[in-house]
Amino acid sequence: MRVIAGEARGFRLKGPAGSFTRPMADKIKGALFSMLASLGVEPERVLDLYAGTGSIGIEALSRGADWADFVEQNPAAAAVVRANLVHTKFADRSRVHQQSVAAFLAAAERFPAATPPYDLVILDPPYADPAIAPTLEKIGASPLVQSGAVVVIGHSPRVTLPEEAGRLRRWRARCHGDSCFSIYDATDATTAGDGAGGDAASHLSGEL
Repeated sequence: MRVIAGEARGFRLKGPAGSFTRPMADKIKGALFSMLASLGVEPERVLDLYAGTGSIGIEALSRGADWADFVEQNPAAAAVVRANLVHTKFADRSRVHQQSVAAFLAAAERFPAATPPYDLVILDPPYADPAIAPTLEKIGASPLVQSGAVVVIGHSPRVTLPEEAGRLRRWRARCHGDSCFSIYDATDATTAGDGAGGDAASHLSGEL
């Protein structure tokens, strides 16, 4: 597992802290960031939920993001994220939050002024997590996401995700083998139901 492009290109990252962590494969990660670049997505503030090893958020930092927050509940995995940030020299442009995603989102709801919104939110939850769709809905309603933000979720091809989740509309989706990712964009409340949001219907359209 390595950083694919940008400032820290070629840096090797520490692997998972246990079998509970399933990091996104380099091939899938590379395809994701290539698609984001082709769509003109150049994030400045990134939120990496279910961070695991921190690989995805670190890739965003390497490619030019100014700041990244990493949310990881497991202590051993959070320690791996911190070690990878030090190794790639991004520790001063990031913060690791050792707590559950639900707790992080709830805190943002209670204290919306405490954390500026993000323009890219990435979540790669366990494929068997039954809360994937409800979590996506919470993110769509969260003050952490404003109009124009992009939300990316990694998931199994056997998981059915909604085309819309609150203010989020599915923009792109790709699968390769047993790994998929869906890209959503955030609309404002006045346009969420009027057909805006581009070609969100490109549902699982082929191999990477």
